[in-house]
Amino acid sequence: MKRFFIIVLTIFLTSNVIASERDDRLNALFEKLKKSLDQTTKIEQEIWSLWITHPSDNYLTTKLEEGSMLMQRQQLDGAISIFTEVIRLDPSWAEAWNKRATAYYMVGEFQKSQEDIDQVLKLEKRHFGALAGQGMVNIQLKNFEKALESYKRVQEIHPSMKSPKIMIKEIQEFIKNQSI
Repeated sequence: MKRFFIIVLTIFLTSNVIASERDDRLNALFEKLKKSLDQTTKIEQEIWSLWITHPSDNYLTTKLEEGSMLMQRQQLDGAISIFTEVIRLDPSWAEAWNKRATAYYMVGEFQKSQEDIDQVLKLEKRHFGALAGQGMVNIQLKNFEKALESYKRVQEIHPSMKSPKIMIKEIQEFIKNQSI
């Protein structure tokens, strides 16, 4: 029995160290992302690489990849099913919620997409992908002010990302024309 507790404690401490190292790497990458003008693509790729890799479970990483492949093949119901399974197994993994939010958006389930984005942002408030997705969802839901807020938040986190600048300008112009 004592051996069992030692094994459980070792696993617990190891996953906490891995999660802490992952958080430290993400924090450093986000600082670089704000300051760098020339290597943002590389930094963004490193962030995505951390996000799509489960911090401690290779099986969940593999399942997320499987769901992503289904999504690329437009097999969206299958993708949603897999992402739902991954979320059930680890509801604290932001990227599983983000992938399902994307799949929901692709099938036109905008409110469900927004609900999943809310979960992503509770877990990772700097998730520029989810924030940009939230902007797209809010455009579909005709919540243009919220869409504008989302894109402004993306710009704060990832200043060199081009799509928020374009979308902010277009939404502001649209809002201006609607009020005339």
